[in-house]
Amino acid sequence: MRETLYGRNAVYESLRARRRQFFRLMVADTVRATDIVDDILTLAERAGVPVERVPRRHLDWMGEANHQGVALEASEYPYADLEDILAESARRSEPPFLLLLDLLQDPQNVGTLLRTAEAVGVHGVVIQQRRAVGITPAVVHTSAGAAEHLRIAQVPNLPETIERLKARDIWVVGLEAVRGAQRYDQADLTGPLALVIGSEGEGLRRLVQERCDRMVQLPMVGNVTSLNAAVAGSIVLYEAWRQRAATQRTERR
Repeated sequence: MRETLYGRNAVYESLRARRRQFFRLMVADTVRATDIVDDILTLAERAGVPVERVPRRHLDWMGEANHQGVALEASEYPYADLEDILAESARRSEPPFLLLLDLLQDPQNVGTLLRTAEAVGVHGVVIQQRRAVGITPAVVHTSAGAAEHLRIAQVPNLPETIERLKARDIWVVGLEAVRGAQRYDQADLTGPLALVIGSEGEGLRRLVQERCDRMVQLPMVGNVTSLNAAVAGSIVLYEAWRQRAATQRTERR
C-alpha cells in the first residue's frame, strides 16, 4: 500500500529518516527555491527518488491539506513493536520513557503530542489499533515530521499492554483530574515511566485508569475546567523530561 505525505517538514523528515520506501516526489511548478525545498530535492536525489514537477492543481486534489507545493508518495507508516521501544531505551542506557495514547481520534492532537514526544526524547509511543487514529499523512504533517523519527507501536488492547509494561517494572502514570490525583509537578516522573493520555472529551477509560499505578493532574485556577489533550499531555511530558534531565545531571556528578 502507498500513501501520500504532504507539507515541506513532513516530506523533509520522512526523507531524512529513510524508514519508508519512496516512489515519487511531486513538486508544484509554482514552488520557489528555498533552503528546505533545496534540502528536500537533495535528499530525494541521494535516495534515488524520481522527482516530478507538476501543476499545482495536481496537488490540490488533497482538499484542505496544506501541501505547501510538495508531496511524497511512500509506503505505509512503519510501525514498531513494544520490544523495539524497550530496546531503544536500553540502547540509550536510559530508564524507559513511553507515551501511551488512549483512543485519541483527532489527528491534530496526536500530531502535536508526537512532536512533543520526539522533542523530549521519549523512546516510543503506543496507540491502540481500533477506535483511534493511526499514523496517517495528516498526523505526520501535524507532527511536522516528528512521527517519522519515533518508534510507534499499534497494539490490539491498550489495557493488556499496560499490564505487560508493569510486569517489566515500568511505572504507569495516567493524566486525569480524578479524586486522589497528584499534581503533575509534585509527582516523581524520573524512573521507568509510561505516561497515558486520554481521548478528547472522554479522558481515560475506566479499564485504563484501573491499571495505572498513579494519576496526575494539572492545577487550574481559571474558569475553564479542562485543557486540550495535546496541551495537557505536552506539559506533563516536558515536566518528566525536566525531572529526568536533572536526575541524570546529578548522577554524573
